[in-house]
Amino acid sequence: MKNLTLIIPTKKESESLPIFLREIKNLNCKKMVVLQTDDNETLDSIKDFSEIEIYKQKKNGYGNALIEGIKNCQTEYWSIINADGSMDPQYLNEMLENCFDKDFVFGSRYIKVGGGSDDDTIVTFVGNKFFSFLGNFMFQLNLTDILYTYVLGKKSSFEKLNIISKDFRFCVEFPIKAKKANLKFIDLPSHERARIGGKKKVNAIKDGFLILFEMFRLFLKNK
Repeated sequence: MKNLTLIIPTKKESESLPIFLREIKNLNCKKMVVLQTDDNETLDSIKDFSEIEIYKQKKNGYGNALIEGIKNCQTEYWSIINADGSMDPQYLNEMLENCFDKDFVFGSRYIKVGGGSDDDTIVTFVGNKFFSFLGNFMFQLNLTDILYTYVLGKKSSFEKLNIISKDFRFCVEFPIKAKKANLKFIDLPSHERARIGGKKKVNAIKDGFLILFEMFRLFLKNK
């Protein structure tokens, strides 16, 4: 795993991040925490983790954290894995092995055998199912969990996509543009754990409308 960087987007995770970093301390890969410049509380909470690379975002937003983190990593492969501990690192080896002949590997909570979630609510479950259906219907993505950003991929492949979403619209722009670029990707089962602490950073209604608008924008751009 020496050729892998874990991209850890972080926003006000002073409670969760130190616990998660201790969990992944012995993984033989690089770890990059991406946070906003004014998130001093989170930054102070990890001051003893000298082996962690810290990247301060140039622009705020979840999408910007991922774009900037991936573009600034120095390894052939990267993986998005959230600071709240909900994404289980036990799947990284399998995802990496499956990415050797692919461009991206997506984790999925909704593959029946091996998938699941301890963090889903009825709202997020229905929303994810709806947007995954739309993605498969409109773009033939063949993904079961379009909004879950537990993804591992090749840096060179990501650089072909010109992702611009600064917020949670990243979740749909990324796979849709990968499909349009004829890149190869699959999804594998992944069980989402309960987050260590704090609340979801997603506003289900607001972000849902933004994601829906983005999907139709990308669909109409095809016409």
